[in-house]
Amino acid sequence: MDNIRVIKRDGTLENLNLTMIHDAVDWACNGYSNVSTSDIEINSKLQLFDQITTEEIQKVMIRSAADLISQEKPNYQFVASRLLLMDLRKRVYQQSNPIPFEYLLYNNLNRGVYDNILLEKYTKQELVFFGKQIDYDRDFLFTYAGLRQMTDKYLLQDRNTGELFETPQEAFMLIGMYMFKNYKKDVRKKLIIEFYEAISTHKISLPTPIMSGVRTPLRQYSSCCLIDVGDSLQSILNSNTAVGYYTANRAGIGLNVGRVRGIDASIRNGEVIHTGLVPFLKIFESTTKGFTQNSIRGGGSTTTMPFFHWEIEIFIQLKNNKGNDENRVRRMDYSIAMNGFFRDKVKANENIILFSMEEVSDLYEAFYSSDQNKFKKLYEKYSKDTTKRKKKINARELYLSILKERYETGRIYIFNADHVNTHSAFKDNIYMSNLCQEITLPTSPFEDVNKAEGELAMCILSNINIGKIDSINEIETLTNLLVRFLDELIDYQDYPVLSAEKSTKRRRSLGIGISDLFHLLAKEGISYGSEEGRNLVHTYMDKFQYELLKVSNQLAKEKGSCADFNKTKYADGVMPIDTYCKNIDELTSVGLTNDWEQLRKDIKKYGLRNSTLSAIPPAASSSIVSNSTAGIDPPRKLLIAKTSKYGPLKQLVPDFEVLAEKYQTAWNINNVDYIKMIAVIQKFLDQSISTNQYYVVSDYEGGRVPVKQIIKDENVAYKYGIKTLYYLNTHDNSGESSQEKAQEVYTDEACEGGACSV
Repeated sequence: MDNIRVIKRDGTLENLNLTMIHDAVDWACNGYSNVSTSDIEINSKLQLFDQITTEEIQKVMIRSAADLISQEKPNYQFVASRLLLMDLRKRVYQQSNPIPFEYLLYNNLNRGVYDNILLEKYTKQELVFFGKQIDYDRDFLFTYAGLRQMTDKYLLQDRNTGELFETPQEAFMLIGMYMFKNYKKDVRKKLIIEFYEAISTHKISLPTPIMSGVRTPLRQYSSCCLIDVGDSLQSILNSNTAVGYYTANRAGIGLNVGRVRGIDASIRNGEVIHTGLVPFLKIFESTTKGFTQNSIRGGGSTTTMPFFHWEIEIFIQLKNNKGNDENRVRRMDYSIAMNGFFRDKVKANENIILFSMEEVSDLYEAFYSSDQNKFKKLYEKYSKDTTKRKKKINARELYLSILKERYETGRIYIFNADHVNTHSAFKDNIYMSNLCQEITLPTSPFEDVNKAEGELAMCILSNINIGKIDSINEIETLTNLLVRFLDELIDYQDYPVLSAEKSTKRRRSLGIGISDLFHLLAKEGISYGSEEGRNLVHTYMDKFQYELLKVSNQLAKEKGSCADFNKTKYADGVMPIDTYCKNIDELTSVGLTNDWEQLRKDIKKYGLRNSTLSAIPPAASSSIVSNSTAGIDPPRKLLIAKTSKYGPLKQLVPDFEVLAEKYQTAWNINNVDYIKMIAVIQKFLDQSISTNQYYVVSDYEGGRVPVKQIIKDENVAYKYGIKTLYYLNTHDNSGESSQEKAQEVYTDEACEGGACSV
């Protein structure tokens, strides 16, 4: 060892000192039970050679500690995190201890990493003050997977050279400083400190565009955009341009192609015969996948179509593995819009009529309205109209085909158009959802990205991690922070497409959700499938939506209501607690616990700053960072391992050591009971939920889930007013060892390529 020299981070050579390596690992283990410095050193199998870098040695030790993470020794996830933190700080500070906040800030402003608007809004004294509020010890709250995810996805860096510009605590503080910059000094001081406290203790989560974008000169923070494609060449081409702009700016894509005429329809009085949707969907697919986001992923998109569209039979097969590349568009996901009328036809085993939408535009509008009787009358009228191009198919066969493709691909989604529009915040029709099916906002086609025509909707997201809060009363503070934060974001961000800017600033719609639900249930020792569990969820959601509306109402008093407030049902005093599916009432035995009637009066008097406030997205990324359970989903296993370029990122459920036996996992849930809990949540929301289903195929005869079971579960969802169904997940436990059953390796495909995964 005497002849081995190491290259330090500053480039200097020094003789190898094994004691320094041992001391670093020993520091990382200090205070944690059931971990061993020697075990990490032995497991590392460190191969030393002359002029090895200290950075390489550090990486080996980090990997060694991470490899030892298990259910038997869960604390290695914190030991590995400490070792990674040591490496992270040396990369940013060139030393182990943080440098003054203002030094780092000015360095990054000079480099062009941070947006210079900060210097216009804050004095040097204020910058020093906020730096002193940073608690760097909160870095120790991260698990290894969380800190690795934070570093790779959210912290600002040069992705060519690997140079890192900040650590998590600076990022947390700066996000609040940038977004609350326009408040009066005394108010913003309070808001920034409260915001930092909330995000640094993982009580709130923000989506990828905000986490990786706020503080940079690139000002696009919306998670998804909803693009309504019109039945014209101009609209199709300009919609594709919008897809490119927003994919390149970190957003996921929702497309609605239901207005576009069907294959073989006449164009220009028969001069041209329509090629059908497939060629255009291929264009959208190529554009979405052609742009990378943060240089680490491609974009993602979901396309919506109503059940009575001329090409519905082709549409539902576009993702499957049969056929060839000419008639498949597999790198998109698809959502089928249904309603009660269609389900009645299915139950009666009757035929339905498919139409080419350019001939029945009023039928299309009626389908997406709250007046379903109007749709039924128009449908019957056009079914008998001999001047319309029509195609007859069996409703049951179509329904079973949809569910078959949903089962086999997992990525055919359900959009219940009647529930979406009856239980919405808007008087306008809602025609589509976003990439992950939680956003339900009005849209309309546009024909020029440079004109403020039509309506392109944006989803602006965040979450409260309800398993991390100490009391339900904290929801009041956290909703106040998030509504104010996201409302500022609407005005601060840039809009590549003018119709998106117009509609977003007029409606000011937000989508704040809850996450870490199964952590909360585990802490309370309550089953999601019990009435007690549904009552608990009801109480939390009652408080959550009430406080969101209260803050938005207060903001309306301070700044004025949104310009399109009169287009909401809220303007008429109608709230989600009035329009939900009343079948939900049989699921709980508790009533409302807040003063909704006074709030109703206040809203009618002062309005709301935001047309919508709530939606529940997936939380695949942020749940890893905050060490929480993802969204309202059960954990897939007690120990998961997300694939990454650094090897599996192992992470245990929150509070594993004390709550392991209290958790209910995804592959052991009852889908009917789970849907009932989702329905209670949906009762209070003014948008929707990324609702997943889970099936263990080995539990069923022949290793395949019976169609009857899938039909039953889908119908239960409709019965209780579920607006949208997202993934259908399947898993086969057969042949696995107990070790394999306890640990699931998965890829980060939730909301693939789209940032609506909070």
